[in-house]
Amino acid sequence: MGVFASTDDPGSAGHEQVVFCQDRQSGLKAIIGIYSTALGPALGGTRCYPYASEEAALADVLDLSRGMAYKNALAGLDHGGGKAVIWGDPDQVKSEALLRAYGRFVQSLAGRYYTACDVGTYVADMDVIARETRFVTGRSVEHGGAGDSSVLTAWGVFQGMRAAAEHVWGSPTLRGRRVGVAGLGKVGRHLTGHLVDDGAEVVATDVDPRALEWARANHPRVGLVADTSALVAADIDVYAPCALGGALDDDTVPALRARVVAGAANNQLAHPGIEKLLADRGILYAPDYVVNAGGVIQVADEIDGFNFERAKLRATRIYDTTRQILRLAEDEGVPPAAAADRLAERRMADVGRLRAIHLR
Repeated sequence: MGVFASTDDPGSAGHEQVVFCQDRQSGLKAIIGIYSTALGPALGGTRCYPYASEEAALADVLDLSRGMAYKNALAGLDHGGGKAVIWGDPDQVKSEALLRAYGRFVQSLAGRYYTACDVGTYVADMDVIARETRFVTGRSVEHGGAGDSSVLTAWGVFQGMRAAAEHVWGSPTLRGRRVGVAGLGKVGRHLTGHLVDDGAEVVATDVDPRALEWARANHPRVGLVADTSALVAADIDVYAPCALGGALDDDTVPALRARVVAGAANNQLAHPGIEKLLADRGILYAPDYVVNAGGVIQVADEIDGFNFERAKLRATRIYDTTRQILRLAEDEGVPPAAAADRLAERRMADVGRLRAIHLR
């Protein structure tokens, strides 16, 4: 079955466990990162992406798994943070054999990590993975699952955006605001629908021509621009990064004209210090792992038997969590990202320590 090993690589400092997985016959090369199980089994999706190198794949899984720990903590879930990446172009490497081989590696962790969908993986993939492991969620409705987690991811982002709008403009609505959506994938499409229904003016972009065709067909009033650079420089009130991470960097932030950033992408801050740069420019940043937690709320609900209305109600509370964080940041004079970190770390410490109370 190839290689199964933990690593003490310096780059994994702070993580409980990092596992490299390889099955030569199927072509599987994957990394599973478990940042913390203080609140319970780690939960986070599997990303399939053609990384430039193994180092790049490792860096991504370390960042993403840490982010999941904080996201799950603030979502009120009894789950720690984990993530996995499969190295390769999803249109070329994915096969039944590869997905089932990956599922066996997940099973070998004996419940320390639950996987789900992420960029490059879909509900149908989770059904295949589940043939080898019971520690998988985000499955199809036909197999008793919650279905597409992007539904509540987008709903949660919309709730976080409403809270940010209220903080900046005094009203929890995007009506009359111009919102720039970068990425019309699974989440971006649902988010666009919510924004249009709320009365916002939407302008968007995507690298995939098929996504642009979808927008023209389904939302002809949505404006389309050539690329993300054009969107960032556009006259918008809210910027919603909904593709890959690192969307906010030293080049993007100085060019950004929006007053609010609230989007679905993970790890939007390219490096530490970007949150201060945003604050210095008067741009309110709704932390990504707060507002995009609707998806993990949805798949977590599935583990004990999925109920959509219950999961949606919990995702709706992202509005309240975002408001709390923005107020705390204002009261303490820190960026919202720092306030969110403090709340997440407090819950991980306060609840995690209860594991020390021995139960027979």
